[in-house]
Amino acid sequence: MGALDGLTVIDFSHYLAGPLAALWLAECGAEVIRVDPSEGPKYRHAVNSLLQRSKQSIVLDLHDEAAQVVARGLIDRADVVVESFRPGVMERFGLGAETCLESNPRLVYCSIPGFAADDPRAHLPAWEGVVSAAGALYPRQDAERANPFGIPGTDPAFLATPVLSSFGGIVAAHSIMAALIARERTGRGQRVESPLFDAAFEVIGAETTKLLDRPLRPRPARNPVGGRRPPHHAHYRCADGRYINLCLIQDRHMPWFAKMFPAEWVADGMADPERMRTDGPLQIRARARFRQLFSTKPAIYWERLINEELGVPTAICQTSKEWLLEDEHARDAHAVIELADPELGRVVMAGFPIHLSATPMEIYSPRHLLDEDRADVLARIATVGPSDKRDTATTPLASALAGVRVVDVTQVLAGPTMSRILAQYGAEVVKINSFEDAQLGAHFYTNNGKRSMLLDLKKPEGLEVLWRLVERADVFSQNFAQGVPERLGIAERDVRRHQPEIIYSTISAFGRTGRRAPYRGREELGQAVTGMQVRWGGFGQEPATGHLAFTDYGTGHFAAFAVLVALYHRMHTGEGQAVHASLAQTSTFLQAPFMVAYEGRVWDEPNGRSLPKGSGPLDRFYQGGDMEWLYLAALGPGALERLGAIEGLGDLAGLIDEQIELRLAADFVEAPAKHWVELLQACGIGAHLLVGPENLAESPEAAARRLTVVDNFPVVGRVRTSAPARRLSITPPLPGRLVGPPGHDTREILESLGLGGQAARLFRDDVVRDALAEEIVAR
Repeated sequence: MGALDGLTVIDFSHYLAGPLAALWLAECGAEVIRVDPSEGPKYRHAVNSLLQRSKQSIVLDLHDEAAQVVARGLIDRADVVVESFRPGVMERFGLGAETCLESNPRLVYCSIPGFAADDPRAHLPAWEGVVSAAGALYPRQDAERANPFGIPGTDPAFLATPVLSSFGGIVAAHSIMAALIARERTGRGQRVESPLFDAAFEVIGAETTKLLDRPLRPRPARNPVGGRRPPHHAHYRCADGRYINLCLIQDRHMPWFAKMFPAEWVADGMADPERMRTDGPLQIRARARFRQLFSTKPAIYWERLINEELGVPTAICQTSKEWLLEDEHARDAHAVIELADPELGRVVMAGFPIHLSATPMEIYSPRHLLDEDRADVLARIATVGPSDKRDTATTPLASALAGVRVVDVTQVLAGPTMSRILAQYGAEVVKINSFEDAQLGAHFYTNNGKRSMLLDLKKPEGLEVLWRLVERADVFSQNFAQGVPERLGIAERDVRRHQPEIIYSTISAFGRTGRRAPYRGREELGQAVTGMQVRWGGFGQEPATGHLAFTDYGTGHFAAFAVLVALYHRMHTGEGQAVHASLAQTSTFLQAPFMVAYEGRVWDEPNGRSLPKGSGPLDRFYQGGDMEWLYLAALGPGALERLGAIEGLGDLAGLIDEQIELRLAADFVEAPAKHWVELLQACGIGAHLLVGPENLAESPEAAARRLTVVDNFPVVGRVRTSAPARRLSITPPLPGRLVGPPGHDTREILESLGLGGQAARLFRDDVVRDALAEEIVAR
């Protein structure tokens, strides 16, 4: 039985974000009924074999009054609605949130528009490229800083991967779960609005964070040779022509790796991490030596040797085709599965993004043919009464997770992101930092809303403090490499001895099963094995690491979804369980359209540093006369005709793609980009100026909707950072308490545990420490 067994979801959504959210609910046990127009899904793509599996199908033309009556009947009997139209469309069908909640007060009604209903851009056709340009997802080179993809000039880099839509689906999914948990506690449903533009702030993460009174002091220069990454954190071509991504990100990794060095390399300083970061001539020698070394064996040989014998983070860089069809680990980790689709036949596709030990995700059926379940769905309306409409709310609920307690011992980005999300839904989170944590640059973003403690878990006294926290906790979160929790004494069995019903959350690089499960990892390695780096670098070329922490942040969101599903299940059964999310499984779903393999597929997906600035002449970047860039998405019925009618743009009728691109490029440089964007938007064509993270953080849209805020944080003063979008109408996520530097709350936490009398001894014995005020502002 799935964790969401007994729930009914009506899925009116199209394209990626909504169908993905509904898919994950379905495979956690909910009954999902997808509603399509007579011509089928608007997104005509083989990925529908993935998006529409485990769902039932009915065709309803929502422009027809009789179909609207059927839709209202479905909604009245449902627990969740998912729709992804522009704001106002469902209202015109008589199926808006207010109407549906009045009829079914227990309903969770989730809208996933491009821009929110209260955003002045709500009317825009919010194609992926348009919202990504508005949300600062596209990197750009300028005179001072190299483009992360190495693209020459000042052009923006187009991402072929629909990261934003995937994030929109993840955020919507855990928002729905938070609303369902709130409903269990109050009897009342609510409106959930999860716009893609708002999700962009979750993708760029700490990029908007800025200490205004005590700015971060720059690190000493570590990369003296041409601004490149040091040789121990780079790509190398191997004997079979494939690349590996060597990722010795921590100082302790270098001595491990140096075990395979000749003595003269060690004598030359190549085992010294500080010299390898700062000694330019040594870097040149080391890079040449590594190139020669790795060219002697195939990439898979090096991946296995370096990980399995040395314990150093390294991954092969392969295509998504190789991940789907050739990588046995992908199957073993359930990141990839095989299914018999009724239209495409045998399809290898993305599998599951998370694992739940007691209620594992399950594929309930291949994709159903269009309207296949019409008779069954209509019969249900006739025989099953509407949902219980009583509003059983007693006392108002301040937040969905009020009273839930979380202990977080994770590091870096993915794990802290998960508990940040839970804190914003109202959980009380204690974040435990180790004394050695050297990656605190994003602390004021990833750990906001939490209490922070510095605790040494390697000491018995430190574990005793931890167990005091665990005994009153609902969730425990860790992201250590496989085997480390056992050595520390904080494995699941250890934690359950102190709290049997706890939700035990683990985040890993490659999943809980499969040969890579024990491997250490990092953001770029999740990208590497699944095809992201090869796509961005170009087939046959040196891979390129994405410019944002896509898989880290995404995995944090998936882990939050998994924990919320487990908490919902525990509310019904009293049963705790273990949940798991990984960078590789997240990266698989961030590339969902590419993650389907079937007979006859042409592997012509866009790739490379020299990608065109979009997917076609009507869906790409153009430069205005002021050297600023705009994104144009003249897609959908009639868009080409409207485009050609704009004053200053030539007639495009009858032109082939290359001619359209040349004509538009020549026309757009005749006036500033902002001028064209205003004209295009006025004509109902998707268009937006290219925005960077700093511009986004200070934009009027972000300020008006409080997506970025400036607050006085303890010790460090004013900090500008992202705040959660108020996605839930009754129990919205909130930033919560402002976090101080790591360890700021150590004494307060000890007092709350009844250990105030032992504080002096614990500090004297270096079991706990106070805030790292100076260290954090130096990073």
